[in-house]
Amino acid sequence: MQLYQLQSKQVFPISQQEAWEFLSDPKNLAVITPPHMGFHILAGADRPMFQGQVIQYIVKPFPMVSTKWVTEITHVKEGEYFVDEQRFGPYALWHHKHFLKEVPEGVEMEDIIDYKLPFGFLGKLTHPLLVKGQLQKIFEFREKKLADLFGKVDGKENYLSIRKI
Repeated sequence: MQLYQLQSKQVFPISQQEAWEFLSDPKNLAVITPPHMGFHILAGADRPMFQGQVIQYIVKPFPMVSTKWVTEITHVKEGEYFVDEQRFGPYALWHHKHFLKEVPEGVEMEDIIDYKLPFGFLGKLTHPLLVKGQLQKIFEFREKKLADLFGKVDGKENYLSIRKI
């Protein structure tokens, strides 16, 4: 079984509370998802985030490939972190941790995603060819969109890594 991990860190010149208010509203996921992915929330985003919340989406991970994606918010610590886990969708495993931490420049947002692809050996082959690049593009888009919304911290490098674990 091959697991992968994506890690991303970004720093923005806003308060931890401002970051939490934005990230804990499920409707804002559409704002920070590339338009070509056809992201559309079907159900479950009509309230502020809570543990046990199930959210259903339609997403196009690749051109002309559309899928339903169902996630559950499994852990929430107000203002500090939340975890979403896929219950149905394109991955064999998707466990996404979102952390917020106050830093001198504002707030550090950290994402850690542990994931596994379906289809065994075929899934493993698609990772370097399709999936890794797609996830990098999604997080690069997200970084740029968040910088457009909240500003950038000069001289602060953001971090993105995808690796086998």
